[in-house]
Amino acid sequence: MNFKTVIGLPVAATDYAGAVAWILRKAALADRAYAVEAANTHVASLARSDEDFGETMRQFDLITPDGMPLVWTINAQLPPTEKLTERVYGPTLMLETIKATQGKPELRHFLLGGKQSTLDKLTAKFSSDFPDAHIAATHSPPFGEWPDNETDSIISKIRASRANLIWVGLGCPKQEHWIAKNKHLLPPAVYFGIGAAFAFHAGEVKQSPALFQKLGLEWAYRLAMEPRRLFKRYLTYNSLFMFYAVKDHRAS
Repeated sequence: MNFKTVIGLPVAATDYAGAVAWILRKAALADRAYAVEAANTHVASLARSDEDFGETMRQFDLITPDGMPLVWTINAQLPPTEKLTERVYGPTLMLETIKATQGKPELRHFLLGGKQSTLDKLTAKFSSDFPDAHIAATHSPPFGEWPDNETDSIISKIRASRANLIWVGLGCPKQEHWIAKNKHLLPPAVYFGIGAAFAFHAGEVKQSPALFQKLGLEWAYRLAMEPRRLFKRYLTYNSLFMFYAVKDHRAS
């Protein structure tokens, strides 16, 4: 896998096919826990500006370019024949991975996070869209602070399910911190910090139109949909991404 530095974050110069192939190899290998993140400008900027989150992201084995600004930054470092033509968007990566596991009973999925009603919708959708893929189990953790034994309970459920593709939808940065903190304890599998993908695929939140995504304007669509929740995030982290990108360019 070819990695390029994007404001200090090692991001894979890969497409969906390359990312899925890597993921399935590691899931089948089953020698340890692997961590995967589809990083947008929020993740990249937070990793650069927050020391604890930066250390968390250093525990991840594969970081894909979820946001178009990351794709553009990577492409600036690649020869013309190797430039990326699309991002590796987390929700789509989830679908492509599940699709690729159809007819492979040794590859089993575990959905961790969100409300039970959301997990029920996801299980029904994936069972309908990918009937030959195996959703081994789901778990809806308590809202807010977890009891002391919650992680132990989750680990036991993952182990009992024999899942090796674990989709963690706890929200950023909680999901990333949880994966990184417990990576040495987690059963061998590939663990994904998947963010809003659960809500998107369950039909609870609308995704932005394809044109907005291609132009790198997904943030504008989501901001219009959820201005109160997302205004501070996008104002802060989009600005930080631009600042760090310019700073690094001038220093190179």
